[in-house]
Amino acid sequence: MNELVTTPGRGGAPALQAAAEQKQYLTFLLGGEIFSIGILCIKEIIWYSGVTEVPMMPACIRGVINLRGAVVPVMDLSVRFGKPATAVTKNTCIVIIEIDGAAEGERQNIGVVVDAVQAVLEIPSSEIEPSPSFGAKIRSDFIEGIGKVNGKFVILLNVNQVLSTEEVAAMGRVPGTTEVALA
Repeated sequence: MNELVTTPGRGGAPALQAAAEQKQYLTFLLGGEIFSIGILCIKEIIWYSGVTEVPMMPACIRGVINLRGAVVPVMDLSVRFGKPATAVTKNTCIVIIEIDGAAEGERQNIGVVVDAVQAVLEIPSSEIEPSPSFGAKIRSDFIEGIGKVNGKFVILLNVNQVLSTEEVAAMGRVPGTTEVALA
């Protein structure tokens, strides 16, 4: 990847500044499109297996998995984006993501089903455009920005919006009930 380079007599400040302006993103395939998530919120990537369906959950929740003794809900991003469910193949993965929880300072793990994990890319902030106000196939509040990588566009997802536990819980409420717990 990129290396931190200092030049003699310059103190290295420009090189340090350039390195700080790049962020790393995990890219993955979903329905034939490339999406990415900031690497700092990703805890791990596992093969798709052991998902237990939970009755009366919203359609975008595939079920739960046991991750070293913790119950972790698994969301199908394709369904969350209003598309057909992700078909499970030999390349299907669950990306475990840590998001902000309902209470301040609380963190929660959620798994997301993706067709295949691609690579970790470093994208300079100068190559990231704001999310478009029209033309996207998913809700604009789900998009953090659009990254330009080797002449192609990569959609950078806003994980706290896409994986909002409050919004998903609201989808699963049955009239006359008060709450559906996701984890």
